[in-house]
Amino acid sequence: MASLPRLAAIGAATLGLVLALAGGAEAQIRMGVAGPITGANAAFGAQLKNGTEQAVADINAKGGILGQQIVLETGDDVSDPKQGVSVANKFVGDGVTLVVGHFNSGVTIPASEVYAENGILFITPAATNPKVTERGLWNAFRTCGRDDQQGKLWADYAVQHYAGKKIAVVHDKTTYGQGLADAAKGYLNADGVKEVLYEGVNTGEKDYSALVSKIKASGADVLMWGGLHTEGGLIVRQMRDQGLKTVMMSGDGITSDEFAVIGGDGVIGTKMSFGADARKNPAAADAVKAFQAKGFNPEGYTLYSYAAVQIMAQAAEEAKSTDAQKIAAVMHSGKVFKTVLGDIAYDKKGDRTTADYVMYTWKKGDDGKVTYFAD
Repeated sequence: MASLPRLAAIGAATLGLVLALAGGAEAQIRMGVAGPITGANAAFGAQLKNGTEQAVADINAKGGILGQQIVLETGDDVSDPKQGVSVANKFVGDGVTLVVGHFNSGVTIPASEVYAENGILFITPAATNPKVTERGLWNAFRTCGRDDQQGKLWADYAVQHYAGKKIAVVHDKTTYGQGLADAAKGYLNADGVKEVLYEGVNTGEKDYSALVSKIKASGADVLMWGGLHTEGGLIVRQMRDQGLKTVMMSGDGITSDEFAVIGGDGVIGTKMSFGADARKNPAAADAVKAFQAKGFNPEGYTLYSYAAVQIMAQAAEEAKSTDAQKIAAVMHSGKVFKTVLGDIAYDKKGDRTTADYVMYTWKKGDDGKVTYFAD
């Protein structure tokens, strides 16, 4: 039987170990990444998840943020608003203070309310609806642009390149899809161009023959599609099956090579708005190599997610704090952040001060693969 002084010493040592472990647990930053990890939009969820994971690994390897390691948690919202709120609430319960996500605007907006009320800062790499940042929330930021910026590019491009052509506008009835289509339509109408067809379709459908018949009857030369790659690919494939040569023009919602898998060679010639290809940015060279070493193509929003983590880390270092509100204050200050996308600064709303949308065309490359190339 140990003596009382020895027991006291053991007790003190045990208490010290417990306190040290507790201190170690506290010396961590809990971050979440949220998006459609499963479901029809899982290709985009993979972009968000892989981009965030790589950035976290790279930052942790260099000592973390203010000497604290980032612990990452993944939330699968399946592109469903209710599930997005459930993910947000789980993050709250788990002590997450920083979030990269979500993907869909219709999921990001309700989830952001949960984050705002519970002291969580978020940066969405992909949600482009203006409402994400127009509500005056302290915690809302994005590394992407906005639908009104993207819609103007569509309209300007159409006026310049498709003068006198008939234009149809179709959307998927979602916050993102309809928001983008309506923005483009508004700018078109302001330029004196009236669409020959305006239609909404349901996501998840497989047969769009009725829509294709309407497009055919309208005589549309161009179809502006506000929606995602799955439905977009099916629509363009079915247009080609019915002999239509109508050119599809769409946005960042189709920036996945799966668009060509679904639509086949019918997607060739499709016009698409998206930011300048970050994979070609010298600032992204090391990150791109890391992704390629893992066999992952950092297309679409991968590097936008990576940049979100970089911005949070730099803002925390500037604030000398991991408190989300102090980090947000630095981000709102106009500070320029160095990222894989290039330099990024924010306005008071949480939007980037520069928009970088450009037009791409889907083509068959020298390797025979159909993908998107900048015009």
